[in-house]
Amino acid sequence: MMYKDIREQVYEANLALPRQGLINLTFGNASAADRDKGVFAIKPSGVDYDDLTPESMVIVDFEGKIVEGNLRPSSDTPTHRCLLLAFEEIGGVVHTHSTRATAFAQAGKPIPNFGTTHADYFYGEIPVTRKMTPEEISGGYEWETGNVILERFSGLNPLDFPGVLVNRHAPFTWGKTVAKAVEVAVAVECIAHMAWMSMQLNPGLQAIERELLDKHFLRKHGATAYYGQPEE
Repeated sequence: MMYKDIREQVYEANLALPRQGLINLTFGNASAADRDKGVFAIKPSGVDYDDLTPESMVIVDFEGKIVEGNLRPSSDTPTHRCLLLAFEEIGGVVHTHSTRATAFAQAGKPIPNFGTTHADYFYGEIPVTRKMTPEEISGGYEWETGNVILERFSGLNPLDFPGVLVNRHAPFTWGKTVAKAVEVAVAVECIAHMAWMSMQLNPGLQAIERELLDKHFLRKHGATAYYGQPEE
């Protein structure tokens, strides 16, 4: 079987989504890219998580053509492809409808950065896109979803902001690997929950102080990072 590595990575990532409480029914998907081969693996559309196997993952090239697999790929495949093409630094994308993060997305509200847990992952608020136009919705909807995300990310580093809330829809996250994209998806739901509670406890709460944001984000990310162990 060709593309064994990314098939297995995506299979494990997709299984992690319901295990982490990020998925209801079949709402959600994960993808992983092999940039050297010009392809990515993604969950098949509408297949129950209990029925997934590594072999059922679908291989798609960056032109959007199915390279390997007998099932139809996720309906969100064009959005994944759009992001993987635009964000060359990333190797995986995750889409969930996790409850609290999706509540912020449906409300069209970014998630404010109130504390250090949030700052460990995002160098500011978790951004939200604008609403999609009727023309975008009735046209190539999933591809246009990706374009609306890219519009919102004009001037932003996708590794400093490894996720987004799509207005009226739900979150997408990404990372250098699909496993990292899953980790960020877990963090986004946790952050959304804490932000929601913080706003109830203190409706006038302001964003985290810049000095504390810098300290927590930059000790984990970038050239001066010192958290954890060095990569081999």
